[in-house]
Amino acid sequence: MSMNEVSYKVSGMSCAHCADAITRSLNALPGIDAVAVDIATGTVRVSGSGSAEDIRAAVAEAGYEVVHA
Repeated sequence: MSMNEVSYKVSGMSCAHCADAITRSLNALPGIDAVAVDIATGTVRVSGSGSAEDIRAAVAEAGYEVVHA
């Protein structure tokens, strides 16, 4: 299993509900091993073998936007 870790800057997160929504959406993707959301910095750290395109789409589906990877 490939283990990559990438951080994404995500706009629109402001509370624990936001973090939960993004975490659930990303954990549903194949190949994702771990998700860590830092609301204070607006950063989402993803570990696993998921594609950047799928990660961006999952964040958008949760109602947020990746603004920088």
